[in-house]
Amino acid sequence: MYPALAVIAELSEKAEVLWVGGQGGMESALVKRAGVPFESIPAAGLHGVGIRSLPLNASRLLQGIPAAKRIIRRFQPDVLFFTGGYVGVPVALASQRLPQAVFVPDIEPALALRLISRFARVINVSTAASERFYSGRKRVVVTGYPTQTDFVVRGKAEARRIFGLDEGTRTLLVFGGSRGARSINMAVWEILPELLKIAQVVHITGDLDWPRVPAVIEKLNMTYADRYYPHSYLHEGMDQALGAADLVVSRAGAATIGEYPLFGLPAVLVPYPHAWRYQEVNAAYLEDNGGAIVLRDEDLRRTLLPTVSELMHDHSRLKEMGTAMRRISKPGAAKQIAGEIERLTMKRGRGA
Repeated sequence: MYPALAVIAELSEKAEVLWVGGQGGMESALVKRAGVPFESIPAAGLHGVGIRSLPLNASRLLQGIPAAKRIIRRFQPDVLFFTGGYVGVPVALASQRLPQAVFVPDIEPALALRLISRFARVINVSTAASERFYSGRKRVVVTGYPTQTDFVVRGKAEARRIFGLDEGTRTLLVFGGSRGARSINMAVWEILPELLKIAQVVHITGDLDWPRVPAVIEKLNMTYADRYYPHSYLHEGMDQALGAADLVVSRAGAATIGEYPLFGLPAVLVPYPHAWRYQEVNAAYLEDNGGAIVLRDEDLRRTLLPTVSELMHDHSRLKEMGTAMRRISKPGAAKQIAGEIERLTMKRGRGA
């Protein structure tokens, strides 16, 4: 979602934009919060759902096609831009004759993006590692991952000061996304007293586990309680949290490919185990490039503390990992993707 908003920000003065999303999803509030017009259609995923949910989801997906056609007839777009998600499938099917551009956030395209990419004129990818998933007949452009437009890369001391942290203390960021990562949260809380002896901890728990936080704080030794900084989510200030950290522990969603390299932030990645392998591929890419260590979710309670402790006490290793992360960063991705979209618009204007 954030990559699309970053691209829209680059296009905002040159194009009228309409965001089409799924009914009942959390994206509606976030998109409207960014000042982008939003309309919804019926849609639901088919990959990885239970057999009982499959007929209903398939029905909703089919209902989305005529709903998307009505929106397209009314809005009359010149180009369609997709960044993934099952909601894009009915929109792509409803507008096959229009120029379409795709951004693939993960290294390996998800099932929905594989289908949508069949109709695309240009496919933008985060890394060259994605090129192997597409035939030579498609225009594939390695743009990098579009990070949020308001991200500012600062020095650690400045980022910590702005975020309200101790400027001279080592800092661990734990991040599970907007809804959270239950196994990471539980593993962190289990070893939190030991972690707080090593570093101050910024913990973004996600909304689902946020109600557990008061009980966690109540059990902390007062000596270390003021080194724990929990948040349910950060709509603003995520760049400060990333800039302040010496190390991050998180899942391996697509944003890790763009945001951690931008900040040169070493990572301990725990791919989500109950989905297709996209996160495993993302994590392996960052580990192979020297910027991350990958832990298995099922081993987390045994491996997390020794891994974090070893890294936090090895400044040269963290520095090497941070340098490796910066090496794979590709700033300016949103602007480059916006340029590809503008190119499609101009071609259509010439009747290409």
